[in-house]
Amino acid sequence: MKPRQKITVHVRGDLLAKAQKASGDGISGTVRRGLELLAASEAYERLLKLRGKVRFTVALGKLREDRF
Repeated sequence: MKPRQKITVHVRGDLLAKAQKASGDGISGTVRRGLELLAASEAYERLLKLRGKVRFTVALGKLREDRF
């Protein structure tokens, strides 16, 4: 597990209140979730750039047949 880092962040009160209401969490949890979403959005953008450029050798129907 990577070490944690304590930070100080200045945020508008109304923005924090809206974010906390949306997350249903406290300040730390809300900030963590926001950072996770931001990091995930970068990965999502990279995946979108691959759209139509990756060829699969297995048909989708075959994948659906292979269930546990």
